[in-house]
Amino acid sequence: MTTDYMNNTYVPLWEKELLNVPEATAFSGIGQNSIRALIEEHPELVFRVGTKHLIKRKSLQKFIRDNYSM
Repeated sequence: MTTDYMNNTYVPLWEKELLNVPEATAFSGIGQNSIRALIEEHPELVFRVGTKHLIKRKSLQKFIRDNYSM
């Protein structure tokens, strides 16, 4: 699959550094309300731009790996 970053075409979630709440939900399988609660409790997972909350994908992955077991 070829991705053209310069023309703003599709970028897979696993390649994005920052995810919005719906993308974080799709990526993690955690519901939007739970993602919102998680970022309120753990602000280190979030990059804020004004009122927009962007979740740091690698930090979210690490948090899930460190705090939840299957």
